[in-house]
Amino acid sequence: MHRRFLISLPLAAMVLLVGLALWLWAMGGAAEVQRWAAEGQREMQTAMAGALRRLKAGEPAALIGLLGLGFAYGFFHAAGPGHGKVLIGGYGLGQRVPLWRLSGLAVGSSIAQAATAVIMVYAGVLLLNWSRQFMVDTAERILAPASYAMVGLVGLWLLIRGIRHLMRVRGRQIHDHHHHDHDCGCGHAHGPTPQQAKEVRSLGQALLLIGTVAIRPCTGALFVLILTWRMGLEWVGIAGAFAMGLGTATVTVAVAIAAVLMRESSLSQIRAPGLLVYATPVLELLAGAIVAILSLQLMLSAL
Repeated sequence: MHRRFLISLPLAAMVLLVGLALWLWAMGGAAEVQRWAAEGQREMQTAMAGALRRLKAGEPAALIGLLGLGFAYGFFHAAGPGHGKVLIGGYGLGQRVPLWRLSGLAVGSSIAQAATAVIMVYAGVLLLNWSRQFMVDTAERILAPASYAMVGLVGLWLLIRGIRHLMRVRGRQIHDHHHHDHDCGCGHAHGPTPQQAKEVRSLGQALLLIGTVAIRPCTGALFVLILTWRMGLEWVGIAGAFAMGLGTATVTVAVAIAAVLMRESSLSQIRAPGLLVYATPVLELLAGAIVAILSLQLMLSAL
């Protein structure tokens, strides 16, 4: 009974995720979520401006409220359509990555995105004399499409890897059926090779994924950082930007957990060794195609 429950739980999660995806992309749910997220962000911006005025007027308690509002803004920002969720979810679905590691990548990318906003604002106002509008326009018109394009390249990389792995599996079965890495007596590979596991742990891959998300700073963080700089509350703005990053991380971590659950539950249901050996590269191929298509849609909408 306990084993049956453990198997049914990821299956139920997968069914819920598939239903959610159908509602988002086939039934117009994404537009509803985007409107809800945009309204939440506007409300949080108004509330943060009020908290900053109270803080400037000498109310120290307003700092806690500001950080809480920044966290909520980050959540609303991440809840709308975005490249971070697409990248983390697609990578987790296409690659066998431990849950804790993928969650760490999700948190790291969100924190790095906040750091990008801090660097952009203070380099802009102290060294380059950029205006707030110029920075926002740069983030939305240049950095956002560039980030979507980089996500698309990661999707293509997953797609190509999946095709190559399929060809390798097929060639191994034809030419060297008895040579395999995980021997169970059936002549098929049932898991990643040591080299594949090493590739997933690559620091270079982790930095690439984090950088792909971080290249585009959050406009809400730019708003708070510029406003606090003008008010002489620089460290408050920096703290608020990182609070937003943590709020964003709550959503991307949830996506990471969902991606790992979906991948592992899908693979665990395949009992035939002849199908299992093909399942991993097919899943990688499909994940890459999904990431590439969604990032292309995001890039076109941003242009």
